Amino acid sequence: MRGASYIAIFSVCTILASTASVAAAQAARPDSGRADIVTAATGEAQFVPDRAAVYVGVETRAATAAAAARDNAQRQRAVIDAVVAAGVSREQISTENYSVTPNTRYDQATQRSTVIGYIVSNVVRVEVRRIDQVAGVLDAALAKGANQINSLDFFASNSDSVRHAAITQGVARARADAETLARAAGGSLGALIELSTADAGPRPMYRLDVRSTMATAAPTPIEPGQQRVQVTVNARWRFTPGR
Repeated sequence: MRGASYIAIFSVCTILASTASVAAAQAARPDSGRADIVTAATGEAQFVPDRAAVYVGVETRAATAAAAARDNAQRQRAVIDAVVAAGVSREQISTENYSVTPNTRYDQATQRSTVIGYIVSNVVRVEVRRIDQVAGVLDAALAKGANQINSLDFFASNSDSVRHAAITQGVARARADAETLARAAGGSLGALIELSTADAGPRPMYRLDVRSTMATAAPTPIEPGQQRVQVTVNARWRFTPGR
């Protein structure tokens, strides 16, 4: 066809720095005139957590909402005071959730639900800035009436530098794959066109769920272990054909 040209464009995609494939496609625009190499790789960095967030809750039940709320307030106040006595400042404690819900009972005979009381739940977030304090905070809270430990989330105070290390590794892997593919195709790697990142997954979390008000006889064993951060890097380079 007059006035039209067909230009081959191939795309290279590597997933998680291990799998690569090359696909050829034709471009309809005569002015595009370029071939690109696209790679994706995962970078990873390990770290030892030095901080934790503990979600401590108190759930109470009573015939009236007011009675359940009063009981809850007294217990949660005692829990917070115990946490502070364990070495956590009040500035590191914040209310995460507060709810009042009817407590109902379903009657099979009448097929109706009847309100028999109310449930009050008060959950606070406690930021613990020393890992060796976590067990003491848990035990102190449980001893003073906490009956919900919704989760325990370990993290690092230098999380940005850990993520940056993972990004650096991901970029290096993506470039190494792109250079290998360019050489295998008989050319070389040209200028960088696009570069982006995405977290590969959520921050690891250790979860503990408690539904009793009894205190443990021995300190609660807590082992944060070594965690890791994964970041996916996506990159596009210009392909320079060999001569």
